[in-house]
Amino acid sequence: MPERDLERGSITPYALVLITVLLLFIGLVVDVGNKLRAGWEAVGVAEEAARAGAGLIDRAAAYRGDDLVVDRGAAVRAAQAHLSGSGHQGKVTISGPASVRVSVTVTKPTWLLHLVGLPSVSMTANADADLIGGIEGPNR
Repeated sequence: MPERDLERGSITPYALVLITVLLLFIGLVVDVGNKLRAGWEAVGVAEEAARAGAGLIDRAAAYRGDDLVVDRGAAVRAAQAHLSGSGHQGKVTISGPASVRVSVTVTKPTWLLHLVGLPSVSMTANADADLIGGIEGPNR
């Protein structure tokens, strides 16, 4: 037999191992990317919803000349409306007379980890927004 025929197919086990390791690596990179994207999205949605709520002042208190405070009901409704408009659910609380806190959890599906029983990855973010009245800056 010629020597060339004896080596026929000898690369196959190495190729299978290399391809398997490469696919596992790519899958983990995709799943870690999904986890990072979930975190960034959670932070963005939480901050936007908190700002939407904190911008609503209690007009009755403002007209009386009291300190500017958040209209509690309107702030919660506005933040919840922003959350539902973005397709997410979260918890909205009034954390002070002029502060709104939003907590959001974003879940993304996995590509490789679902094979080992982890169908999704989640990240939770909290954001606070404060109502600030007047103009602030160096030229007061």
